[in-house]
Amino acid sequence: MDSDGHYEQQVVWAVVDTGIGPLLLAATREGLVNVVFHATEAVRDKALARLASRLGAEPVEAPGSPLLAEAIRQVTAYFSGRRRDFELPLDWSLTSGFNRQVLRELAAGVPYGAVVGYGDLAGRVGQPGAAQAVGTAMGSNPLPVVVPCHRVVESDGGIGGFGGGLETKRKLLALEGVLPEPLF
Repeated sequence: MDSDGHYEQQVVWAVVDTGIGPLLLAATREGLVNVVFHATEAVRDKALARLASRLGAEPVEAPGSPLLAEAIRQVTAYFSGRRRDFELPLDWSLTSGFNRQVLRELAAGVPYGAVVGYGDLAGRVGQPGAAQAVGTAMGSNPLPVVVPCHRVVESDGGIGGFGGGLETKRKLLALEGVLPEPLF
C-alpha cells in the first residue's frame, strides 16, 4: 500500500518457451495483462518499458509468482496439446472501447479449432461493415494466444495478418487442427 492507503500496481512477468518461440507473460493482481511474441531480450525490454509506462509500475521478473503460475501452466498445456481453452482471470486495462468489445467477443465466442472472418466478428459486436476496425483490434490485442486473434481470418479464405507474423499464425492454426502442419 502507498502512503494514502491505496494498493500500488504490481506487475510481474516471466518468459515461457513454446512451440512458437519464447512468450513473455505479464500479470497484475487483476489477471494476465500481456502476452508478447518472440520475447528475445530486445523485444522483452521494449515490452517491459511499454508496460511500465502504461500501467505505472515497473514490471518485476517473477516466474514463481502466484500471479503467473496458472497462466504458465495453462500456456504450457495448450502448446503440448493438453488444453484447448484458457480459464484465466484477464486484466483488460491495456485495451478499451471497441477493441475491448471485439476482443471479449472473440475470447468468448470463437472456440479452439474454429475460425471467424473479420466482417463476421464485426457483425457479432453489432458493427457490420467494421471489418477493418476488427483488424485493428486484432493488431492491438495485448493478450494474443489467450485471446485467440490467430482465429480471425479473411472471408475469402485468406489467412489475414498477424502481429506475431504469419508463420506464427499458421503454427497456431495447425496446432488447433485448422490448417495442416507445415511441411518444413
